[in-house]
Amino acid sequence: MTVLAVVEHDRGTITGASLGVLTAARNLAKQMGAKFEALTIGANADALSEVISKFGATTIHQAHNSALTDFGPEAWGESIAQVVRKTSPQVVISSGTERGQEIIAQAAARLDLPAAMNCLEFDKDFNGTQPLKVVRARWGGSLMEESEIDAPIKLVTLANHIVEPQEELANTPPTVLSIDVDLDDSVKQTFVQDRVERIAGVTLATSPVVVSGGRGVGSAEAFAPLEELAGLLNGVVGCSRAVTNNGWRNHTDQVGQTGTRIAPDIYIACGISGAIQHWVGAMASKNILAINIDAQANIVTKAGYAVIGDLHVVVPAISAEIRKRHSK
Repeated sequence: MTVLAVVEHDRGTITGASLGVLTAARNLAKQMGAKFEALTIGANADALSEVISKFGATTIHQAHNSALTDFGPEAWGESIAQVVRKTSPQVVISSGTERGQEIIAQAAARLDLPAAMNCLEFDKDFNGTQPLKVVRARWGGSLMEESEIDAPIKLVTLANHIVEPQEELANTPPTVLSIDVDLDDSVKQTFVQDRVERIAGVTLATSPVVVSGGRGVGSAEAFAPLEELAGLLNGVVGCSRAVTNNGWRNHTDQVGQTGTRIAPDIYIACGISGAIQHWVGAMASKNILAINIDAQANIVTKAGYAVIGDLHVVVPAISAEIRKRHSK
């Protein structure tokens, strides 16, 4: 029996979500008494074998084709399908990112198998011989669904920030196997062609501190105090969907189900009501501080800490105190 982890990467750089997938796949394989194997797609990911080996994979499959120079959902999905047909794993786990969901959906369609997305838990009694029971997030995280996957091969994605990555070396170095996949023109229709590079440094998805503003901020110009606070804390600024709808901030700053899902050490939510779509993007935060005039706002009731007051007064006061302490 085998559990296969699909490693998501961007031109050879592994994603943080994949480290959680490797950990979850190893733990499930150990529970099943099965082998833990991994799959990379494209020659530019071959060097990731060193990283993958630190998580205990016994075999690393490297899918190769001259077309696999960048991300393409159809080509990646077909590559997964071909490797699955050759290796016959009991469980295949990918990341719960947009790309991870898409490639598992592609693979599932090509293999004529069901797939369960955004899984939060796997059955602790699963041994590989029975349907796999999972708990997965539905309706933007507002509903937790208990499901069973009854198929010869279980295809799943792991919800982001659910499993903390933990390295664990295997007793022996992994076996690396090259697999040449056959990709015809029908799966070469969509590939990433170009990118807009952002300024180097922490991003909304990776920053340990995120200071976000909602409709209560009032205007694009009124985000200046939030920018100052984020700068003092070496963090980044985010926002709610209402802010992007009003044109105050770019969509790339949006935290939420249709924006970026974050997991900072602290999330400072200023003037945000906390609708379910926003909460889905912020609920993995380790600590949440809500600043709001409404003590009954959804984000306030869910936050670990709250200041009930005017953000236009509270935020500058926090920044002033930080500057004061830095000057000592």
